[in-house]
Amino acid sequence: MKDSGIKRACLWLILCLCCSCSKFLDVVPDNVATLDNAFTSRIQAKKYLFTCYSYLPRNGDFDNDPAMVGGDELWRFATEGGYFSIAQGYQNVVSPIGDRWAYYFRALRDCNIFLENVGRVPDLREPEKRRWIAEAQFLKAYYNFCLVTMYGPIPLLKTNVPVNAEGHEINKGRAPVDSCFAYMVSLLDAAIGDLPPTIIDPANELGRVTQPIALAIKAKVLVYAASPLFNGNADEGGIKGQEGVQLFNTVFSKTKWDSAAAACKRAIDACHQAGMHLYKYHPDFQQYQLTDTITTQLSIRNAFCERWNSGIIWANTLTNSSNLQWLISTPWDPGNADITWIRGWLSPPLHIAEMFYSNHGVPISEDKTYDYNHRYTLKTAGDSDALYIRKDYTSAYLNFNREPRFYADLGFDGGIMYGQGRYDDSRPGDLFYLRAKHHEQNGGGKPNFGTVTGYYLKKPIHFQNVIGTGNDYSVTYYPWPIMRLSALYLMYAEALNEANGPAAEALQYLDMVRDAAGLKSVASSWSTYSNNPAKHTTQRGLRDIIHQETLIELAFEGQRFWDLRRWKEAQTVLNRPIKGWDVSQELAATYYRPKNIFSQQFGLKNYFWPISENSLSIDRSLVQNIGW
Repeated sequence: MKDSGIKRACLWLILCLCCSCSKFLDVVPDNVATLDNAFTSRIQAKKYLFTCYSYLPRNGDFDNDPAMVGGDELWRFATEGGYFSIAQGYQNVVSPIGDRWAYYFRALRDCNIFLENVGRVPDLREPEKRRWIAEAQFLKAYYNFCLVTMYGPIPLLKTNVPVNAEGHEINKGRAPVDSCFAYMVSLLDAAIGDLPPTIIDPANELGRVTQPIALAIKAKVLVYAASPLFNGNADEGGIKGQEGVQLFNTVFSKTKWDSAAAACKRAIDACHQAGMHLYKYHPDFQQYQLTDTITTQLSIRNAFCERWNSGIIWANTLTNSSNLQWLISTPWDPGNADITWIRGWLSPPLHIAEMFYSNHGVPISEDKTYDYNHRYTLKTAGDSDALYIRKDYTSAYLNFNREPRFYADLGFDGGIMYGQGRYDDSRPGDLFYLRAKHHEQNGGGKPNFGTVTGYYLKKPIHFQNVIGTGNDYSVTYYPWPIMRLSALYLMYAEALNEANGPAAEALQYLDMVRDAAGLKSVASSWSTYSNNPAKHTTQRGLRDIIHQETLIELAFEGQRFWDLRRWKEAQTVLNRPIKGWDVSQELAATYYRPKNIFSQQFGLKNYFWPISENSLSIDRSLVQNIGW
């Protein structure tokens, strides 16, 4: 962010919100606590536990989360750095972008310190002690998981190294990746039984770990372990650890998918027993009878933005969504078009807009009723389009006849911005809409302002945010969802299909996600509208459907970056140009022309982070990742 004053103000508000909403973030100050007093009382020990929590990644923060702008899902101005430099191909070994090697090992060290000392707290009752131990064990598993997803095989820091340790004890070397996953699972298994099934003190404990959270993360760990990046990855066969031990198993194991499916089902059952279900919006505007169109869009938007709703398994209270909402919002209210707090940053590229289904619930390239070859031609919105695109507005055919998630997730030139202070959808002409051509209210022409692709990120913006007078922008805060029930359903469908092919149960859980998004079943949609009507009846075909459904359902939540890697699809998907509309144009006829913005390149080495040269020099037993 260029404006340091705005940044300071945002950070101050974040601190205020975190203090009021997340009391459990009271951590041990680095310059005060020592091991001599950290475990002398329950209060001090609790602070140390929350220090262990404080290392959780800041999901959704594009300055801290590589998945937001490090791939191909969102694009920024070419002058921006940070994780965006990964997307531009500037990763390096001297000072790796987003290096978290030392950070997460420090987290593991603090978790080990807690586990080694919590037993000597004099006033800690046994049930609470068991819960705290379970939380620390969970956090150890999660930080190991974060490391493995970034770096692949890692050293396993099961206990802290003594001060007087010998060299062979200090330099452990990288363990085989199967051993890494097995260790995570053992930690989670040890923790699950002593975690509460639900949070009974929401005012003070929301965000702390429960049984459903631990079971869902175990399911995710096992799904990753079974995925092509880690299961039978012959491309990584050349990397070996100490004494020539192969770090990747190059032989595919179906059993891993069986284990993943069983873990997903157990997690789903625990979530259901805790009262969780896929979220659906129930209109709370008594003066308006909302249409099914808007109700479905709000179900999609609020499934992510309504804090602690029925479909959220785990949310990160360390990430404050308000900062992101300020940055991605655009001045949709013509009464205050010059508000400086909001910039309209983070632009979905054209291929992301094309990824969403048609209104028939199949890919637009497969829908036999969709004029795919003329998707860039112009069309004028009519009465039937009025809740999606401003009536009489001329837009690209690509923006018409799309599924509800397209309109809930994306903002675009002429697109309706429902809510934001205007809630009567019986009068579509009164609703806000975007004008994104050059020099228009939401278009380019000002430095570091507006979309660079022609699309805006809409999904994380709460529909009740309101632009006021001057620089007033009322933002609805919510913690960033780490795991939603829909993601767990999709992992279960994926694991079932990979283990046993296109079974009915895989389609059942896939269809539940589609139903919440306003779509008909896979079988109905493909058999009726697809030019490949039997696609869902084969394992490979259903795999493609599940992958696309996952990318759509979890779009802009920080998952695509990792999923493309674990599926080993990144070398295909991330080796194509980033495109958008020609946003420097003022007329529809010239604006709606695809334009290359950047040519991405992704090689085998980019599946994992490089271990920094400094880390390699400290621990001579480490071997570098392939290609670095």
